[in-house]
Amino acid sequence: MKKTQITFNVELDENQIPEKINWSATDGGVSNKESKAVFLSVWDHKPQETLKIDLWTKDMPIDQMNVFFHQTLVSMSDTYFRSTNNEKMTDSFKQFCDYFAENLNIKLS
Repeated sequence: MKKTQITFNVELDENQIPEKINWSATDGGVSNKESKAVFLSVWDHKPQETLKIDLWTKDMPIDQMNVFFHQTLVSMSDTYFRSTNNEKMTDSFKQFCDYFAENLNIKLS
């Protein structure tokens, strides 16, 4: 059995606010890459609940946070479809993503 590891290193200020986030994923060829935000969700199947870590650095610009949220929502929609094949809910999710982008004036490429 093969094992792999993904690591996050977070530097905090005196108030425990993230100042710097770096991550590595050796199998993905990523080594100590800087990031301004990370959302991590883990499914705990026994109590059937999501455990999550949401971190962003104090210098993360709001316009970038808006784009990060939008891209995360679009990615979640794609993942939802691949895992459930539920076209109706995926279409609704994508409509919300479009609404989100439109209302925040996010330019889609």
